[in-house]
Amino acid sequence: MPANTNILQSIWERMKSWEGFLVAILIVVFLLNSVIAPNYLSIGNQINLFVLSIEKIIVALTMAFLIINGEIDLSAPSIMGLAACVAAYFFNRGMGFGTALLISMSVGLITGLFNGFWVAIVGLNSLVVTLAMLISYRGMARIFLEDRSIGNFPDWFNQLGQKSLVGPFPLSLIIFFGLLVLAVIILQYTGFGRRTFAIGNNKDAARYSGVKVARVKLLLFIASGLVSALAGLLLAARLGAVRGDLAYGYELEIVTMVLLGGVSIFGGSGSLYGVFLSILIILNIKNGMSLANFSGHFQTGVIGLLLILSVLLPNLVSDFQEAMQRRRRKREARRELPGTAAVAKSDASGDS
Repeated sequence: MPANTNILQSIWERMKSWEGFLVAILIVVFLLNSVIAPNYLSIGNQINLFVLSIEKIIVALTMAFLIINGEIDLSAPSIMGLAACVAAYFFNRGMGFGTALLISMSVGLITGLFNGFWVAIVGLNSLVVTLAMLISYRGMARIFLEDRSIGNFPDWFNQLGQKSLVGPFPLSLIIFFGLLVLAVIILQYTGFGRRTFAIGNNKDAARYSGVKVARVKLLLFIASGLVSALAGLLLAARLGAVRGDLAYGYELEIVTMVLLGGVSIFGGSGSLYGVFLSILIILNIKNGMSLANFSGHFQTGVIGLLLILSVLLPNLVSDFQEAMQRRRRKREARRELPGTAAVAKSDASGDS
């Protein structure tokens, strides 16, 4: 019986958390979308809403690590586009496609290392560095392809992005869930994850505690570059063609997925469970709006509003909780005052 009580208390505490709030929102979204479209909850539609944004949610995993660490990588979508353009460019000039893919992944490694060097080693602000690189990498992608669109990839590559691999699940979805499990294990249950949180909480205190801050930050930016390159290749496989503006504007939705999931924009707190719930909410909201024939511009506006709310609401909730705690402490202090006065009075009478 006590064990069951502890489990129920744990569930109740979880439901009172930000993740519990996201679960409630997700249920409401499910119900509303079910009214809009009777086939909304079908397996095919649920898999399809993942597939249409799979590249963004893959990059959101490494973005969560970076923001928890107190950094950000706005250049990730540009790395996606650059990596895909490099693969298409070399393949179009007669290089073996396997070699072109390796070069493309090397682009992700190099760009991640370059970003990490300026942030982790030189000490520049990651927002400034990656904003500059967002523009630079996008320009490089346009240099490779100019205004052309290159396709005609091997059939096996196109099928990886467009056809089901295991049952109804395409390769990209399998990769996402594999990376999600790996990311949860690393962030929640390893020393590297604890160091990631510690640096985000207080970089100087972590350094004085013996944490190699520069190394952790550098590894996170390298991981971001590699995962972004992989996501860019998956996007190329799904679309069957590549342009210089591939993945343009993805950064807004990716950052929103992370912040709405409860990851603090200031670093040091958050969980991938919340990020996954946030991903489900955003994907299902977009799917519902598509079923209701809302335009893409309207959907982008809604995502922008969610980004504002994802930063505003946790602060409001935190302020509310602090106010309630202060009120509780005042009530407890008032209860103690009469007893304290009585003790003081009895001591005074005893002395006399």
